[in-house]
Amino acid sequence: MKIITITENDSGQRVDKFLTKFLPDMPKSLLYKQLRKKRIKRNKKALTAQDVLSAGDELYLYINDEFFTEKAVPKAETKGLLVVYEDENLLIARKPAGQKAHGEENSLLSQLQRYLYEKGDYDPQKEQSFTPALSNRLDRNTDGLVLLAKNAPAQRVLNQKIKEGEVTKEYICLVNGVPKEKKKRLKNWLYISETANKVSVVAEGTKQAKEALLEYEVLEERGKESLLHITLLTGRKHQIRVQMAAAGHPLVGDTKYGAPKDNRYRYQALCAYRLTFCFATDAGVLQYLNGKSFALNKKDLF
Repeated sequence: MKIITITENDSGQRVDKFLTKFLPDMPKSLLYKQLRKKRIKRNKKALTAQDVLSAGDELYLYINDEFFTEKAVPKAETKGLLVVYEDENLLIARKPAGQKAHGEENSLLSQLQRYLYEKGDYDPQKEQSFTPALSNRLDRNTDGLVLLAKNAPAQRVLNQKIKEGEVTKEYICLVNGVPKEKKKRLKNWLYISETANKVSVVAEGTKQAKEALLEYEVLEERGKESLLHITLLTGRKHQIRVQMAAAGHPLVGDTKYGAPKDNRYRYQALCAYRLTFCFATDAGVLQYLNGKSFALNKKDLF
């Protein structure tokens, strides 16, 4: 039997969601069986999978010791990591083109988790359910800013605000050619081919296709190329790349979407260079960020 105390990082979760994270080696069918048999209790009283946990609750777990496993300490190297902004609730880091955002030992997420561990801001062996995670993601070959919350309350708010479109993302890209219209909104319907890992512009109404909206503005003409500012109005896979290609201006270096090979750029010339917090409703622990913007220097990009 094990007794654990629910912390602020654990609170607000359904019992089953919390236990799935706390006991990752326990099959879900067995987890629900333990709940039905009342082998998991809160404050010595029976509870259900749907009950919501509060800080200070004590969970009594009458289950085998084999399911209590210790979380591993992140091992990634932090050399080269660039943190653009950080406070007690979140940080903003720059992901270089060519690095995976998550999913491997030296991904940006793994680096950030190691960075927080070394600072003493995160210890997986002390956390029961919370793990720092990226709230926005970028393609492997796209450069730019990503957000990571350092605690569960901030993570919940940040994820919700991004979902509601209250964190705006702006991009800089270099495209082939010079658009006739210097400022324009593009609207397309995009279909994702998972097998080819490629997105196509299709007719409106195509099954499984989703609407994509962005606005571009030409910042600078460079002969046969143009530097563009992009504001995303929707968040679709490869959205900027495929929409600009469909408009006749593929991103420089983006051979996947029709650009000629360019030895100057190993990856597509695209950077998520600015994030702005524009909360329409109360943002709780992150309200102090409302109206603030964080950006890379455009002159250092392309």
